[in-house]
Amino acid sequence: MNEQLVSMITQLVVEKLGNNVSDKSTNQTTVDAEEPKDTLIKFYDTATSQQEEVPSLIQTNEPLIKLYHHESFQSEGSHVQANYFDPPFNGAAIQPFSFEADEVSESVQAAKQHTPARIGVGRAGTRPKTKTWLKFRLDHAAAVDAVYGEVTEGLLQNLNVFQVTTKVTDKEEYITRPDLGRRLSDEGKALIQSKCKQNPKVQIIISNGLSASAIEENVQDVYLALQQSLSNLNIEIGTTFYIDKGRVALMDEIGEILQPEVIVYLIGERPGLVSAESMSAYLCYKPRIGTVEAERMVISNIHKGGIPPLEAGAYLGTVVQKILQYQASGVDLVAKEG
Repeated sequence: MNEQLVSMITQLVVEKLGNNVSDKSTNQTTVDAEEPKDTLIKFYDTATSQQEEVPSLIQTNEPLIKLYHHESFQSEGSHVQANYFDPPFNGAAIQPFSFEADEVSESVQAAKQHTPARIGVGRAGTRPKTKTWLKFRLDHAAAVDAVYGEVTEGLLQNLNVFQVTTKVTDKEEYITRPDLGRRLSDEGKALIQSKCKQNPKVQIIISNGLSASAIEENVQDVYLALQQSLSNLNIEIGTTFYIDKGRVALMDEIGEILQPEVIVYLIGERPGLVSAESMSAYLCYKPRIGTVEAERMVISNIHKGGIPPLEAGAYLGTVVQKILQYQASGVDLVAKEG
């Protein structure tokens, strides 16, 4: 190889490398002369951070979460300076969040005066208010207690009545087997035949039915008022007794045994969420096995929030008088009266 050519190439490479180093140093000097810029990420030495205060990234007293009304953003108003903690749009002054007002319209207030139903009670978001929910749970518990409760022995002694049973053995069977509540036990039949007057004008019977609370609260006033009313009308009354866990149609079997002209059956109603203390009085002219429901009649809703017990007892006496006069009850009584 030509030594002169190699020497020339080597000289050119050295000169080129020298020019690159010179340009790099010139550019570095220019960058250093410019104003320094803050880095996106700062690093702190743990030793120096204990002596120097680290700048706070967030300096604000505003809450982390804000609630806004939509209406405040739909109206045009003063400009609100935006930052990372404000909504990404402008609007009027921020209004604090408030729950639904307790006030209801006049029409709802008028309706509430005429019904115990739960209307106009309001809500808290998607749920009932706490007071409304607790009242609902209280009424439900009272209904359960009414069904599973028992009439006290002291009340039966005050009324001077004896007790008979049906073919039902316990409360669960009474609820699931209504047919057993429509038939007397053998002991009950024998007790009725031995203690009760035969062929009375009016036979009064009492049963807890589906609400022992109804009997406890109302039967004494109703029974005494009914006795007084029938006595004033010179209508004979048979021997009153109490049936534990009886059904309405049980009056048919009692009619077969005692042969009365009219039976008045005072029984606890199925409890609801408005009242667990409501009692009914069923009446029938000469009830016998095979009597249909259309031949019965009922005065229901007897309690302090419905028909007052004393008023109900007095009214039952006039109904019994009408049944004896027309010798009919239920649909047949309506037809004869009309």
